[in-house]
Amino acid sequence: MAILTLFARFLARPRTMAGPAPDAQALAALGERLRRASTARLGRSLAIREVDAGSCNGCELEIHALNNVVYDIERFGLRFVASPRHADVLLVTGPVTTNMRRALIDTYEATPAPKWVVAAGDCADHCGVFAGSYAVAGPLSAILPVDLTIRGCPPTPLQLLAGLVALVETSAKKRG
Repeated sequence: MAILTLFARFLARPRTMAGPAPDAQALAALGERLRRASTARLGRSLAIREVDAGSCNGCELEIHALNNVVYDIERFGLRFVASPRHADVLLVTGPVTTNMRRALIDTYEATPAPKWVVAAGDCADHCGVFAGSYAVAGPLSAILPVDLTIRGCPPTPLQLLAGLVALVETSAKKRG
């Protein structure tokens, strides 16, 4: 009887729920706004260097979702780079830990001007659940000048994209 039950399990369809579908129209509109703003401001696509300064990796999962087949932000001219020397934006997640403080400052100094610093998530903004820990040097704003804070625990991919659009559009308006 157990073998029949096991065999039936192999033939059964998986019992999973579909994830929430992103709003395709909102995504396309945000993406086009970002493409126009980055072209007006930089003359090219926007390059981001993501830095995990000590997070729980919740924000990283949402940031990585920006590159998956659902969001595919590279079609809008947004790309992640491996070196801070090629970056326009430092996207920092997590509270700044004592061990990551110096590395974060070095990364900031290696990023060419003009550059923006974005605090992604509640932990980067005010240390979140890590506040008061002996291992935390403080929120990102205590270590580097922050140009934009995207709140959430974690912020969704659309919130991240909307924040980047607002950052680049605001900078383009100040410049022009």
